[in-house]
Amino acid sequence: MMVNCWGLLTSQKEPVPLKSVEVELEVRDHVATVVSTLNYENKEDKPLEAVFVVPLPGTMVNCWGLLTSQEKPVPLKSVEVELEVRDHVATVVSTLNYENKEDKPLEAVFVFPLPGDAAVCHFSAKIGQTEIVAEVKEKQKAREEYDDALSSGREVFLLEESDQSPDIFSLSVGSLHPGESASIRLEYVTELAVQADEGLRFSLPAVLNPRYQPRGSEDVCIQVTSVPASLVPYSLSFSARVSSPRPVSKVESNCPLDALQYLNTEQTQATVKMAAGHKFDRDVELLIYYKDAHQPTAVVEAGQASAKPGSLMGDPVVMLSLYPEFPQAVMSSVASCGEFVFLLDRSGSMDGSRIKSARETLLLLLKSLPMGCYFNIYSFGSCHEHIFP
Repeated sequence: MMVNCWGLLTSQKEPVPLKSVEVELEVRDHVATVVSTLNYENKEDKPLEAVFVVPLPGTMVNCWGLLTSQEKPVPLKSVEVELEVRDHVATVVSTLNYENKEDKPLEAVFVFPLPGDAAVCHFSAKIGQTEIVAEVKEKQKAREEYDDALSSGREVFLLEESDQSPDIFSLSVGSLHPGESASIRLEYVTELAVQADEGLRFSLPAVLNPRYQPRGSEDVCIQVTSVPASLVPYSLSFSARVSSPRPVSKVESNCPLDALQYLNTEQTQATVKMAAGHKFDRDVELLIYYKDAHQPTAVVEAGQASAKPGSLMGDPVVMLSLYPEFPQAVMSSVASCGEFVFLLDRSGSMDGSRIKSARETLLLLLKSLPMGCYFNIYSFGSCHEHIFP
């Protein structure tokens, strides 16, 4: 089943304003019963004919990947991902291979997610023997040049950041001829988050994660993060290289991995690959652990030889990583005599049983506070207030 839009829609596929959502979950052993109540309101001055579309678990959506101008998916042949981790920073190189199996040329658009703090540093596309490397240009000028090239029948690509969400990029893949394959290569850099167990977490999303769509947005769709493996017609090739001034302790994943291979005796460099035949049916998560994780480190990278001396890319750079470790006595003192700030929503959306549940939860939390700690309560609605100055 393919779903493009969800919710209550008019006959013109425009969303009807959603007022509130109420969800009741009942779990009996390993089985869950979900009751969802969605309240809508017609704010127009005329009657509306509407249809309600809702995605269910296991539903695939076609608002991600390579799509034609009619929103039909272009077959994806394979995904290749190379991850290079240097201490706390990751460089991700993704190569996606597509093929036009239609008997006519296609104008296609590829929509894909990036981490919110990622920076794209390279993009290229290859059709047959023709390779196109992206150049950064002003948005309107780039759009005009793309339209001109497309009208003349030339192969052209356009990479744009979504106006609705800065971590969604769309790629216009110009004219893809019948039987022709397209290879899209994207490279970006992102910082890895440190987990509570001192591991560094990297996530490769299988599809777009659910995102809030601003009012008036043309794209009204919901995405799922997992689909049945039998519905994924392509496989994922994934390899990672990890290097750090500190020894690499271990690498874990929610997907099957081959054994970790060390590249030197100090164990500061290692590689790992995903087991062959893995279907890209869910997000791939990687956890990287270093020995002596709290030791300060510095990584020096030389400037690019092809860059102009004195420029940002031509000069060497240094990355200093500090991950402090506090004594257990200090942490115990903070935990027992800390400061707690509670934030309470008392807006109109909390009317009825919701505000009652919030009040009961707040009372339970206040009764659970340790002796000698400090706390304050902030609440917000049409204005915000706090109990103590």
